[in-house]
Amino acid sequence: MNHFEWNWKYKEKKIYAQGWAPTQSKAVVCIVHGFAENSDRYERVASFLCDNGYAVLALDLIGHGKSEGKRGHVDDYENLLDCVRDITLEAETRFPNLPVFLYGHSLGGNIVTNFLLRRQPKNIKAAIVTGPLFKLGFEPPAIKVLLAKMMVSIYPKFTENTNLEVDAISRDKNEVRKYKENPSVFNVVTAGMFLGFYKAGKYALEHANDLNVPLLIMHGTADRLTSYHGSEEFTKNNTSGLVTLKLWEGFYHELHNEPEEDRKKVLDYALAWLNNFA
Repeated sequence: MNHFEWNWKYKEKKIYAQGWAPTQSKAVVCIVHGFAENSDRYERVASFLCDNGYAVLALDLIGHGKSEGKRGHVDDYENLLDCVRDITLEAETRFPNLPVFLYGHSLGGNIVTNFLLRRQPKNIKAAIVTGPLFKLGFEPPAIKVLLAKMMVSIYPKFTENTNLEVDAISRDKNEVRKYKENPSVFNVVTAGMFLGFYKAGKYALEHANDLNVPLLIMHGTADRLTSYHGSEEFTKNNTSGLVTLKLWEGFYHELHNEPEEDRKKVLDYALAWLNNFA
């Protein structure tokens, strides 16, 4: 497996990305990580996909990981979609004539789905989203939503603590420990970022029928960070037959970081689904 890194400039900000490739690739998967984390946390997923013939590219979103920008902030939600566009174009350049897939987790699932709905890309064969942030696993206090709406027009970089329930990311205590000890992970969000993905989740649910490529949605039923009912609602709202919903009973938020036997089931299921289109 060959590992490589590169950067590009987006609106004067350096965007970091990395890739993994087997000796011979049959397709490319572009990974979009969740909020407050980064692409490094997907090395396990990338390694699994590489072992099965898929090249993998993954970026650090603006304000995350090794990419530049205020932590937990983006000036405009559309900027995130632009960066997804850029990495899919990179996939086409590095691996010409191979199918390109998208894979997004949590906020990344929100972004991938909105990219498909709003941009209608012609170069994406299919996509997978896990624990997508269509709806939070808890109802944010109305006063916080109101404050974000007020601050976004006054000072969109207004920052609050996320108060994330870290123990809810995985039933594997070692994965929780690694998350807590990761120096690149943070626990703040700005009004602009929060309102951007909050509205985008609603947009996805309301425009589910605009989807034009196959989409696999996977969600744990014990996910307390994002609601699996949001995934059910998206699936119900799409009448095209392009959506496959797989619920994992009792699984937590990061399906790919659940205890070893269970995450293997998740990755095997995702691989079997991808193989239908590669």
